[in-house]
Amino acid sequence: MDQLGKTFIKLIGLMVGLLALITSLVGVIGLVIYLSYAGVQLPEFGTGDEQILAAAVVPEPKSKALMDPVGMWTAPDWSTVDAEANAADIKYGRELIANTAAYLGPNGSVRKISNGLNCQNCHLNAGTAPLGNNYGAVLATYPKVRARSGKSEDIPKRINDCFERSLNGQGLERNSKEMIAMVAYMEWLGQGVPKGEKPKGAGIYALPLLDRAADPVRGKTVYDSQCQSCHQADGQGIAKADGSGYIYPPLWGPNSYNQGAGLYRLSRFAGYVKANMPLGATYENPLMSDEDAWDVAAYVNSLERPSKDLTGDWPDISKKPMDHPFGPYSDPFSEQQHKYGPFKPIQEAKASTQ
Repeated sequence: MDQLGKTFIKLIGLMVGLLALITSLVGVIGLVIYLSYAGVQLPEFGTGDEQILAAAVVPEPKSKALMDPVGMWTAPDWSTVDAEANAADIKYGRELIANTAAYLGPNGSVRKISNGLNCQNCHLNAGTAPLGNNYGAVLATYPKVRARSGKSEDIPKRINDCFERSLNGQGLERNSKEMIAMVAYMEWLGQGVPKGEKPKGAGIYALPLLDRAADPVRGKTVYDSQCQSCHQADGQGIAKADGSGYIYPPLWGPNSYNQGAGLYRLSRFAGYVKANMPLGATYENPLMSDEDAWDVAAYVNSLERPSKDLTGDWPDISKKPMDHPFGPYSDPFSEQQHKYGPFKPIQEAKASTQ
């Protein structure tokens, strides 16, 4: 009887323990169901250690969009091009923008007048990406007087500016087949934009100014972690195997844009990076902080690149932008500050004289 009693007591203990375990499991399952209905995302566990560790990390929230997409300029439907009387020109124009080097680069099939970059290296998706330096405002805003030249400029003049500065080459003849085609494509893109207006999302994002100077040293760290996988550690990009251009363009050195290009201005480069870089970023989902964008722009533009005679630029020096890095200036700030900032004092001084 004593042995039977001891066995019975052990059995009762096991049953109580099992009941407690079942109660705990039911509680955990109930908690999971509650959290799921409450909208709490639970981590997924895998078999590897890295998955278990990752499950313990709370993911960072996505960055806020730089601009509300409602009302954003979008390119016309490409399928409608064939209805245009000059459809052949428009199509050739787009091809020249997308694959400039193949036609007009160092090994160009038409002419050899540029450095191997494509127009769409700076004007993304053949000039159609929102806040990707697109062409949405070109037809509506040209011709216009530009402070850089002090003269009225039309679309062909603006295209040749890019060939001479961003592509570090020579301009096209105004009546050439290539110039006619590129103008036709830009005019087609700008159809429907009222004259004199700049549509939402045209051009480059205006990145808020820092309270400090942009830091090239810190910018190298940003470059190494976020940019060099495409543009390489030496900044020379990745060339196509057939020599017809680049998969990823060089950011400095002899085959990059020269010191007269728009992207040599820090605010332009930083705003472009913020909305479009690194690979995968968009204005709706930027991947780089404001500080990182400014600093990496400072690093890239601190390195050697081709020079250009700029003596004819900014005949009225009071109209030089805050980040034009070459004097003389109508204000007392140094070339160093005009290149790297801080820009707020320059901006405030300029506003006080207007």
